[in-house]
Amino acid sequence: MPRPQFLYALTLTGYFGTLALLVAWYSWLAPSDLFPVSLVLLVLVLPLFAPLRGLLHERRYTIAWSCFLAVCYFTHGVVEGYSSPVTRYLGLLEVTFTSVWFLAALAYIRFGRKT
Repeated sequence: MPRPQFLYALTLTGYFGTLALLVAWYSWLAPSDLFPVSLVLLVLVLPLFAPLRGLLHERRYTIAWSCFLAVCYFTHGVVEGYSSPVTRYLGLLEVTFTSVWFLAALAYIRFGRKT
């Protein structure tokens, strides 16, 4: 049985990895040609700040519902990886981070200590 602190650390790694990747992706690595950077960051990064406080305070309820958010970003990564050959590696990296976030959060909820 995995340790709860390890699963919690993996959850945060996936979450912050997704956050950092999206900021780097749309700011420096491959900014959008159609939309301003600020608008893209507002739409894609702002929702990630909703569960931040609960994740940092290790609240099980917040960790559980953040999985829904992870699924949305997983879908974004799959679509980007499939549709754009230029940013395929970024989409696959997003899929990796969100998978770690989702699976570690589920395992933490299942095996973590109850408060």
